[in-house]
Amino acid sequence: MLWNWEHKNWPQFTYDSDQISQREKEFLLAVGKASGCLKSVNEGDSRKLIIEILSLEGLESAKIEGETLDRESLQSSIKRHFGLNSAPKKPSVKEAGMAELLCNAYETFDKPLTHEMLGQWHALLFKGRSDGIEIGEYRTHKEPMQIVSNRYGSLKVFFEAPPSKQVKKEMDVFIKWFNESRKKLSALQRAAIAHIYFESIHPFEDGNGRIGRVLVEKILSQSVGEAVLVAISHVLKKRKKEYYEELQKCNLNLDATDWVAFFTHVILQAQQESIERIYFILTKSKMLAALSEKLNARQEKVLIRIFAEGATGFKGGLSAKNYMSIVKCSRATATRDLNELVHIKALIKVGDLRYARYLLNIKNWR
Repeated sequence: MLWNWEHKNWPQFTYDSDQISQREKEFLLAVGKASGCLKSVNEGDSRKLIIEILSLEGLESAKIEGETLDRESLQSSIKRHFGLNSAPKKPSVKEAGMAELLCNAYETFDKPLTHEMLGQWHALLFKGRSDGIEIGEYRTHKEPMQIVSNRYGSLKVFFEAPPSKQVKKEMDVFIKWFNESRKKLSALQRAAIAHIYFESIHPFEDGNGRIGRVLVEKILSQSVGEAVLVAISHVLKKRKKEYYEELQKCNLNLDATDWVAFFTHVILQAQQESIERIYFILTKSKMLAALSEKLNARQEKVLIRIFAEGATGFKGGLSAKNYMSIVKCSRATATRDLNELVHIKALIKVGDLRYARYLLNIKNWR
């Protein structure tokens, strides 16, 4: 049995480029759509969008690897990087490191990839870690780098990456390909192949998935000449099982047809979700401006609180009890305020009596 990197044609992955040609067009059309929307967003909201997307990418990328980051701490670190006021609470080292990595990648997207850049990203990702792994350096251990499963006491090797002594040479070739492919491949092709290629080399002891996904963001930004806001990991987390299954299909051969089809679809899905976030910010500004003279202080506070939860609002919808808790009012006042918010089309009511829930009336303000 040969692993993909042991085949004589390595690293020449094969796939049907015609199969995704329509997706390439959709990607470019959506880039123009997003760019047009962003021009309507003020600087303050634009910064909030950047912080939201970057933190979402960091949180979800970590979750894919089974690590949980504190959302507030991560966002606080990103805000601090951009010189914005943030909570006085000092963020933990791992959130601060992830924030620095995300911001560095966002701001240096146009620079060529180098060994030093990858090493810096890895050092930031594992900032403060002290469990013996090589930080900021490619792996050098003599043991095989294997992806294994130990279910029910049975050890199964899903993949074995090139030996450590071969990594530097492999990465020399990868980095050369990465920088030269910018002029040769379309955005989606390059992103899909770069990810499977990098993950196959698995150059670091840990963190390869997270850094590999940052490389995808770098490629998409380079393709349009500006930093894009596409949280790839948010979609991959939701499709985690498929993600690993499709990666695994390429372990033994260089046929990446199914992988490219899957990953390009993920990119388009992530891009569409990012556009929806832009629409959400525009809708928020439009709604609050139009209703400013119709809202009392309690209603305004609650609407701002709901918007802070994102496009879906409170999970399951806002209840009268939620309203009372947020503004510290009686049930009668909460009921009256909520009915008024429904009347002016800020909220939609679903259910009755104690089962009544209130959702943002987004469609009415688009």
